[in-house]
Amino acid sequence: MHKDVESILFTQEQIAARVKELGRAIREEYAGKELVMVCVLKGACVFFADLLRAAEVPAEIDFMAVSSYGFGAQSSGHVNIIKDISAPVAGRHVLLVEDIIDSGNSLYALKELFGKRGAASVKICAFLDKKARRTAKVEADYVGYAIEDAFVVGYGLDYAEKYRELPYIGILKREVYEK
Repeated sequence: MHKDVESILFTQEQIAARVKELGRAIREEYAGKELVMVCVLKGACVFFADLLRAAEVPAEIDFMAVSSYGFGAQSSGHVNIIKDISAPVAGRHVLLVEDIIDSGNSLYALKELFGKRGAASVKICAFLDKKARRTAKVEADYVGYAIEDAFVVGYGLDYAEKYRELPYIGILKREVYEK
């Protein structure tokens, strides 16, 4: 375990098993539909790759980078689109893939955006759901795990661009992000 991690919340094995279950549910829902899976960078990239393989459904993939955190531990509440997708979404089903829903501000803004662009449907798949911090009215359609209000890292999740490489999801020690 990394020295800055207080405890492991989900092991590599637990993560893999849950991703398989999510993939199966997505495969059942989107069979025969024109799907665009959108990875919300950077945090979701590890989960996205695993989920894409587990879903085993034909899908166009694209990537979007948004920011509401910068290098802090708190959301600023303002969502900036840093990189937009290039795939057309009008009349197509969009699945936004996110690492964690915290405040929900980013996903609320993205869901509205894709709705305005004419997507046939816009659903959300988040590996982690932290409802205690929610300020925007948004819910995930697929959730890996609901978690309590803890600062988590690993499996793509970061704090100030660190810890993404950890193969598990762990709770970051408070003294690390309250410096």
